[in-house]
Amino acid sequence: MRLHSPDPFARGLDYLYVMRSLTLDPEMVDLVFDLDTRSPICTWIGDRIEQVNGSLQQCLQACHHCFHPADQPAIQIFAAPLASRFGIDGLCNLNTTPITLLIDVGRVVPQDWLALVAHEYAHAYVGSPGHHSEFAQSLAHLCLGLAIANPPAAENRLRVYPPYRSTSDPLAFWRGESEWRSSVTDYYISREPIS
Repeated sequence: MRLHSPDPFARGLDYLYVMRSLTLDPEMVDLVFDLDTRSPICTWIGDRIEQVNGSLQQCLQACHHCFHPADQPAIQIFAAPLASRFGIDGLCNLNTTPITLLIDVGRVVPQDWLALVAHEYAHAYVGSPGHHSEFAQSLAHLCLGLAIANPPAAENRLRVYPPYRSTSDPLAFWRGESEWRSSVTDYYISREPIS
């Protein structure tokens, strides 16, 4: 996605509006209306979102590599600050073409982004919401390919698997108050390619 405005704030605000159009409910990305908070966040997004989405794209590719090319679902992935009142860190929107994964990277420590992407990818792979047996099979396949421990057998524990560490202040990332690039880049460079 290319944002064309020369102004970082305008690019960031445009980006958030695009993200609203990709959610299940536009209110899931509600920072566009928070006049007190949105200025530094939109500016940070306008300056850095391509690099953040590039890191998420690496996570998506790692998940794709777990499956035969003919079995890989068409997926696009983006980072977006999700409204806390929805109680989610990421989502898989099966109603878009291609399927959209939105990841609130501010809610998860950068070293664990892959775990959250894998969880949402499993939803995309089975083509349905919920944490049922088909989801468990897809997630188990991903975990095997990504060298993550097998998921638990109990379906009620799949909702939070693979485990990942949450941040204490999700908006700190979006305000540019936390370091992320070196830890994410180092993590993916150190991983062996999955064949």
